[in-house]
Amino acid sequence: RKWQTLIEAGLDVRTADGYALRLFCIGFTRKRSDQRKDACYATTAAIKRIRRRMRALIRKEVQKSELTGLVSKLIARSIGAKIVKACEGVYPLQNVYIRRVKVLRSPDFDNMKFKE
Repeated sequence: RKWQTLIEAGLDVRTADGYALRLFCIGFTRKRSDQRKDACYATTAAIKRIRRRMRALIRKEVQKSELTGLVSKLIARSIGAKIVKACEGVYPLQNVYIRRVKVLRSPDFDNMKFKE
């Protein structure tokens, strides 16, 4: 979209139950409440800080949850809301989503665990 900055971040992370995932996050800058200018472009330094916070928050959320719990978080879009709140001090964001998840590696199938 025009008049705003698109910020993307991607990272590889492992879930608590052993799945290796690659997640991609996307977000857009928004105007501050008292802003009069049309454009709300973030500086490169602000973009880097936002990406760093995005990666840290996604890594923390994914590593402590299993795949089924992560899917419910992705459906509820709770990770995006946490990113918006965490990055509010750097630059206000809107429309922050985990836009894509790739399964890089699944854990080895354990037949004994399946029998339980």
